Amino acid sequence: MSNLNDPRVLLALERTLLAWNRSGLGLIAFGFVLERSTVLGSFLNPNGEAHKILLSKAFAVVIVILGIIISLWSVRQYKIALKSLTKSEMIEGYRTDFPMFLTMISVLCGCLLIITFFV
Repeated sequence: MSNLNDPRVLLALERTLLAWNRSGLGLIAFGFVLERSTVLGSFLNPNGEAHKILLSKAFAVVIVILGIIISLWSVRQYKIALKSLTKSEMIEGYRTDFPMFLTMISVLCGCLLIITFFV
């Protein structure tokens, strides 16, 4: 339990969540770039080895899943830390669910991205 009794603790907690969300989004974007590069490679070399393309695609999916896991884990940590704040550290009327909503949107986009890899 925090004992700082300062509303800035809540804002620091929110910044931490959003920083982890950026890390997750970065991994999701990197996975997307990897997957697109395998598509480009298959167009440039149509007689290429299919198992290398499949392996690259699987690696891209793993990277995107890692980004999704990091985003979900950050939301979990944020909820745990929110419960530890005292009333004096909360800002009256401040919505604490919006950063979680943004993170869940990025998780949804990552899941949809994985689906598009195989369609």
